[in-house]
Amino acid sequence: MKFVSFEYDGHDGFGFWSGEIVFDLTGRLAPQVTTLKHALARGLLSQAPDRLGQAPQLPLHDLKLLPVIPDPDKIICVGLNYDDHRKETKRPDSEHPTIFTRFADSQVGHGQPMLKPSFSERFDYEAELAIIIGRSGRNISEGNAMDYVAGYACYNDGSVRDWQRHTSQFTPGKNFPATGGFGPALVTPDEVGDYPLLPIQLRLNGTVMQDSHLANLIFPIEKLIAYCSTFTPLSPGDVIVTGTPGGVGDRREPPIYMREGDVVEVEIGTVGTLRNPIAIG
Repeated sequence: MKFVSFEYDGHDGFGFWSGEIVFDLTGRLAPQVTTLKHALARGLLSQAPDRLGQAPQLPLHDLKLLPVIPDPDKIICVGLNYDDHRKETKRPDSEHPTIFTRFADSQVGHGQPMLKPSFSERFDYEAELAIIIGRSGRNISEGNAMDYVAGYACYNDGSVRDWQRHTSQFTPGKNFPATGGFGPALVTPDEVGDYPLLPIQLRLNGTVMQDSHLANLIFPIEKLIAYCSTFTPLSPGDVIVTGTPGGVGDRREPPIYMREGDVVEVEIGTVGTLRNPIAIG
């Protein structure tokens, strides 16, 4: 199943995506369940197929797609999680994942502009897989970790590299408003299949810039969930962004950055394709 968050006719909602139609489930799984995060917290997404007959059908092209989870309590990002990217950054091996965070207002949905700050010429792309958590948990074991995954989505961890490198901490360069793309949909694990088999690719104006497989993650999803749930409780709607492969623009010779008018796409196998134009913020 695929679920999207959207804005339609001045109101925010969520629904089941099928072809060119979105079935509006806002308030229809339960009266107070008006967001995808609420539906996850109440464990109601499995009821969606039984409610489609009562749900208004909205044309996909009439919707403004929002970040898959517009209101996550936590966005936990993982850095340096592919060996080719670690090597291109000249970082040493690490026994533990490199963790930083994003804020909810730093994200945009599929089709919406990612905003390059007007004062920076170093706005870089990063293709990543996002995990959406479906159950509350703490100290989750690797063996049980996949039971906590509600679904997956594509992510473009847009990075303002000059601000990222002000100090050893990544956070400033990762949290300018509307710099991260998240979408288009939450795709449930049954549709995705065995995630290590999935290819991950980023294209800038149609040119392939990053090309890898999720099997190349240094710390796989199971380890990331176990690690993150040890230092913080995970809640429904929390997002873990799993890291980017090699090929980022900042490490090319000469460097290549995203510019106004560019179009950037992140494609991850059965998870789908996230597409965002670049505009000036």
